Amino acid sequence: MEVKARGLTFEVTEGGPEDGQPVLLLHGFPQDSREFEPLSPRLHAAGLRTYALDQRGYSPGARPSGVSSYRIGEAVADVVAVLDSLGLESVHLVGHDWGAQVAWLVAGRHPERVRTLTAISVPHPRAMLLALRVRPSQQARFWYFQVFRSAIAEKLLLGGGALVMRRMLGDIGFRADLYVKAMREPGRMTAALNWYRAFDNADVADLGEITVPTTYVWSDQDGVVGLTAALRTADWVAADYQLVAMRGVSHWVPEQAPKELGDAVLARIGV
Repeated sequence: MEVKARGLTFEVTEGGPEDGQPVLLLHGFPQDSREFEPLSPRLHAAGLRTYALDQRGYSPGARPSGVSSYRIGEAVADVVAVLDSLGLESVHLVGHDWGAQVAWLVAGRHPERVRTLTAISVPHPRAMLLALRVRPSQQARFWYFQVFRSAIAEKLLLGGGALVMRRMLGDIGFRADLYVKAMREPGRMTAALNWYRAFDNADVADLGEITVPTTYVWSDQDGVVGLTAALRTADWVAADYQLVAMRGVSHWVPEQAPKELGDAVLARIGV
């Protein structure tokens, strides 16, 4: 369905019992809301109502021009406005990758809108900033960030049959084709990369403790986030908290390990 918010039109895929507790699902890069397709049936079977949002840049009707339109604060404001448009006072919030970054900020700045938080792969922003400051290994893991901010990123990811993008998503098999095809849509890849180009550490450096019940899901084969950032996330949650560490799983948790992720989400929600 289409949801109008902040003068934009967002694509939202809803499912599950209409009277179920609402769960908002926020995807990352380079995927879209379909990354939660392997997970959603488990949530529906547990009686939950899911809303999977294609975020700004991914929804065709929510693709403003200019790098500054993709500051992380804009995505946070989008979530709040979409909830308003859906008539949802509060939701269980689940986010992966950039979606997790947005989810941490929504939970920190608008806790009244969040019943529980499940953040996947990306830790609390302050824990990440600490790890980047004290761990050269974490700095090395972020090598791609500057590449994605560069002018050659579109050509690098989509050129040569999108070989680089396919290799990046190799752990999810045939599902990578979904996102390669989508990213060939005019303007979509540039909009998605603008999330990287617009990012400034100052946008997250003031985020304080999270006060809603929280689970952070980290996987030991994640090439992006190291152990220090994962462990130090606990320092920034002043509520019931659990770290779920998955073994043998890479960064693409929702599609690589949907059963285990479903266990973590349902345990956090309490159903």
